[in-house]
Amino acid sequence: MANPEAAVTPVDPRLLVRERGLAGYLSEFRRRLSAGELGSLPVVVGLIVICAAFQGLNSNFLSAENLSNIAVAMVGTGMMAIGIIFVLLLGEIDLSVGAVSGVSGAIVAILSVTHGVDEWLAVLAAVAGGAVIGALHGFFFAVIGAPAFAVTLAGLLFWQGLMLQLLGSSGTINLDSEGLVGKLNTHYFSDIAAAYGLAALAVAAFLLSGLLDSRRRAAAGIPFRPLADTLLRTAGLAVVAFAAAYVFNQYKGLPLALVLFLAALVITDLVLRRTAYGRKVVALGGSVEAARRAGIDVTAVRISVFAIAGGFAAVGGLFMASKIAAANQSAGSGELLMNVIAAAVIGGTSLFGGRGRTWNALLGVMVIVSIQYGLALEGIKSPVQFMITGGVLLATVVIDSITRRTQKTAGRA
Repeated sequence: MANPEAAVTPVDPRLLVRERGLAGYLSEFRRRLSAGELGSLPVVVGLIVICAAFQGLNSNFLSAENLSNIAVAMVGTGMMAIGIIFVLLLGEIDLSVGAVSGVSGAIVAILSVTHGVDEWLAVLAAVAGGAVIGALHGFFFAVIGAPAFAVTLAGLLFWQGLMLQLLGSSGTINLDSEGLVGKLNTHYFSDIAAAYGLAALAVAAFLLSGLLDSRRRAAAGIPFRPLADTLLRTAGLAVVAFAAAYVFNQYKGLPLALVLFLAALVITDLVLRRTAYGRKVVALGGSVEAARRAGIDVTAVRISVFAIAGGFAAVGGLFMASKIAAANQSAGSGELLMNVIAAAVIGGTSLFGGRGRTWNALLGVMVIVSIQYGLALEGIKSPVQFMITGGVLLATVVIDSITRRTQKTAGRA
């Protein structure tokens, strides 16, 4: 009699895809498309279309100067979007980040300019203050049980009022343009080796990470990415990285702001994907009750996530203050909050929780700032920019809703 265990050998479907080569990958792509697993593909395609359209309208759009300016302009909003992504992964929202960013700029200005405190200490105090504010919001949400929407809406009003109070009757405190905060947006690494060196480092790190991951998976007897696949992905990254380095070197060099933004993206991505804490955040967004039964401290994770959002809001506020080398009463107001949320959602983070990566902040903010700069080159005023950005956000939310419905139909939600 045949051994029933030997008769049925489980095979991971990913192995079958790779064994079939290109045909297997095309078949898997069609399956993922029909199941609504689009990932970042719509955003990347949309960004390419946006760049092509604006370049067709104005040949200066893809110039080294304009692309460098876009890279610097997107950092403040992008930093805040990183924090928002952590909150969105829980399926919640934080409406206070714009006001918190304004408070952080006011704190730095008052401490360093008015009271003569060392600027490094002032910056640390501002970021710590943002984290404390976020943790306070998290406390009311996680411990008291108040809805995050209401708590952070109240926070938006309160912290905006505090900022106005701190800045006083003048409403503006100028910062040293050559100081720490002042140079966040204005400092460039002019040596061409800086941009190319960072590109080489990123490519080497990506390749090494891929090889080590495949080796670890092979040792554990689970499916791993073939060497040819890893090399192909590395080559794609190399093309993008060195092309970007070339463009930056055609203008002023590698922007410090972009380096800090990329560092924040790498670190937070590793936290979400490679640490137990990151897995807890994602699990909590999938199902609170399931996470609680799995032994996750739901209250602590929720408070920490809002603290992270507050901290990144403060960091974003420093970049916003660096743009004008001042802290003023308009900081954190206007369309900033909507742009931050839009950047996270447009980049691919789900409003329903449980799905998203911090790299979505990069993609989303690139789309928003590219639209703004492209329309500005055409002389189109802010009202039309708002309407177009709102339309893009609505389309993204619709795609997200349809994707979730498709995944439920396919049994993969």
